[in-house]
Amino acid sequence: MLEVAVPVSSGIDQLILLFLIFFARILDVSVGTLRIIFVSKGLKYWSAILGFAESLIWILAISKVMQNLGDWQTYVAFALGFAVGNFVGIALEERIALGSLLIRVITRAEAPKLVSSLRTAGYGVTSVQGQGDIGNVKVVFTLVKRKKLAKVIAVIKEQCPNAFYSIEDVRFASGSVFYPPIPSQKSPVIGTQQRK
Repeated sequence: MLEVAVPVSSGIDQLILLFLIFFARILDVSVGTLRIIFVSKGLKYWSAILGFAESLIWILAISKVMQNLGDWQTYVAFALGFAVGNFVGIALEERIALGSLLIRVITRAEAPKLVSSLRTAGYGVTSVQGQGDIGNVKVVFTLVKRKKLAKVIAVIKEQCPNAFYSIEDVRFASGSVFYPPIPSQKSPVIGTQQRK
């Protein structure tokens, strides 16, 4: 019985094809993840550019799979690239950390230390009295850049370890009430700026 030898070059070509499909999917899904985030932030021009790139890369990847329908390995490379692309896209978004976040802290204890610590750290703070199911509560709001989130959470946990807090994305914020005032423009009233 004759054995047909598979040329080494065809095996290498197959491996290159699988890597191309895999990396193309990582790239297109990562770009797609960023595009969705940019759409939610209202960045329409960047969203359009990323949408074009995402579609072009996807077409290239799927065309290679369609040319090799009899090869199950291309399916695996395509699906695995999609899975890894989601992870990479989210990691990239966390690294870029675009936009602002509203942090709402609710605590049973009076929160002067928390408010003072946040203000000392340079964050604008608004606090109000509230009424919850458990009685009187203090509600503290602060609006921060996403890159500063870990620092703010550390302050919250240090000053009010049992406090409930929630974090929301902010698409748009007007004015400078929540952001720290520029020191040279600080008026005697905390959290406001002098009008020019």
